[in-house]
Amino acid sequence: MSEIERLLMEEEDIHTKDGTTDYQNRPAIKKNTGTWKACPYILGNECCERLAYYGINTNLVNYLKFQLNQRNVVAVNNVTNWSGTCYVTPLLGAFLADAYLGRYWTIAAFSIIYVFGMTLLTLSASLQGLKPPCDTNNVCHPTGLQAGVFFMGLYLIALGTGGIKPCVSSFGADQFDDSDEAEKKNKGSFFNWFYFSINIGALVASSVLVWIQTNVGWSWGFGIPAVAMALAVVSFFSGTRLYRNQRPGGSPLTRICQVFVASFRKFRVKVPGDKSLLYETADEESVVKGSRKLDHTEELSLLDKAAVETPSDKIKGSVMAWRLCTVTQVEELKSLVRLLPIWATGIIFSAVYSQMGTLFVLQGNTMDLHVTKSFEIPSASLSLFDTISVIFWVPVYDRLIVPFVRKFTKRNNGFTQLQRIAIGLVISIFAMLAAGTLELVRLNEVRKHNYYDLKHMPMSIFWQVPQYFIIGCAEVFTFIGQLEFFYEQAPDAMRSLSSALSLTTAALGSYLSTMLVNIVTDVSTRDGKVGWIPDNLNYGHLHYFFWLLACLSVINLGFYLLVARWYTYKRAVVPNH
Repeated sequence: MSEIERLLMEEEDIHTKDGTTDYQNRPAIKKNTGTWKACPYILGNECCERLAYYGINTNLVNYLKFQLNQRNVVAVNNVTNWSGTCYVTPLLGAFLADAYLGRYWTIAAFSIIYVFGMTLLTLSASLQGLKPPCDTNNVCHPTGLQAGVFFMGLYLIALGTGGIKPCVSSFGADQFDDSDEAEKKNKGSFFNWFYFSINIGALVASSVLVWIQTNVGWSWGFGIPAVAMALAVVSFFSGTRLYRNQRPGGSPLTRICQVFVASFRKFRVKVPGDKSLLYETADEESVVKGSRKLDHTEELSLLDKAAVETPSDKIKGSVMAWRLCTVTQVEELKSLVRLLPIWATGIIFSAVYSQMGTLFVLQGNTMDLHVTKSFEIPSASLSLFDTISVIFWVPVYDRLIVPFVRKFTKRNNGFTQLQRIAIGLVISIFAMLAAGTLELVRLNEVRKHNYYDLKHMPMSIFWQVPQYFIIGCAEVFTFIGQLEFFYEQAPDAMRSLSSALSLTTAALGSYLSTMLVNIVTDVSTRDGKVGWIPDNLNYGHLHYFFWLLACLSVINLGFYLLVARWYTYKRAVVPNH
């Protein structure tokens, strides 16, 4: 804590009279808001919220299979569909944050919805009449109403998380001023510790909560995450007086549409060779209040037509927004378009990551769960080794790898964000190879000893540890790299939207996993075959699916290296003082 305490004493605050960050008109520097002083409340909120989320997500496939009596493929698809929805709803939350509410009030409002969802989910597993009845053989028979209440609570959580996921990391990064070199350097460290706090919550969820759900009951197993979410809300509001709040800049979608419409109207207009002739406001600040101007870039020059001045662009001296856009407005759109190829490469990685909550768990269900003769570890708890891996690698990366690499690259963060993401993509390939190899070895043992109808074959579940640990290492490079990259490369007034865009890769990765499972199941079960992923995995070929993902990951890596090589970084205009 000594370094953090030192930072708390040294950090300085840049904010306007109304508490909003202003990068252009910097008043006297004060020490009472922002920087590391505000971060404990934000990190505490994220830790508790992630404990709540992973407390549901980690073991959800087993709840669906055993409490709602769903088949393997149905349960897997329901988990990935819900998980995917949790990463689509951030688009709504991000839009509201950037356009109207600001990040603070968006987090506050959606947190309340989240708590309602957690409460409803807990009631569906606790109250007589809402809890599915089970017979003497522990086979449960839920009614339509019981399943409906459960899924209503589940998708209220998905809606609630939509206002939190895209805003919390950006809100934390807002506490550090880009124009101050010391604060900017600390912001890179913030993203590492932000992801560290996520995994502290996930560690408790995948160990303690999964054990409670399996051995004590689902009412406690869902009730504790509900309490954790309530604590997340308390932690967030406790830091209110210390936060720096960036003003909402109006609808980013409107500004994007204005550029498209204006450039289409001027498709016959020639862009001048001298780019200084393109329209821009004379003020130091851009037309979006609290947002910096952006320098012109050469790529996507067709969009520059929107900033070419023509006689019909003004009426009585007033600029018509749907006919003439500023260079900054055009560059906002260019920044988002340039992000899309990088964004697309995250989908396959997220599909690999999603296996931890589905097929890794089902694979573990077939193995020996004993830690000692009297104690069994739930298969879903193996994800704690992914969490332990992240908790191990974050400080190693931040304190050892970055300083070492910095000596050679001379960059504050060691690697560029794109290099960091690439390293994670490479590592993720080995996770799928490890999972596929383990399954091949497991099936060979099944065939050799005729273990086909054994519920748990005599092969320790801890053979799964390497695949979890490798994914955790890949996360530290790719997911944290994406967090920082999408925040830094987004226009100031679109940072929540950009963070939400990066999160949608997780949604599409989950949906891709669902699609692949369905396609593989349809194809592999033709002519009466059991298929790759049958209810009894001892008769299947699950390793083929893992190797399919490994092949897709290699192709994805090649595409990423191609688009990353040609990426142009955003350039903000530095105001003259």
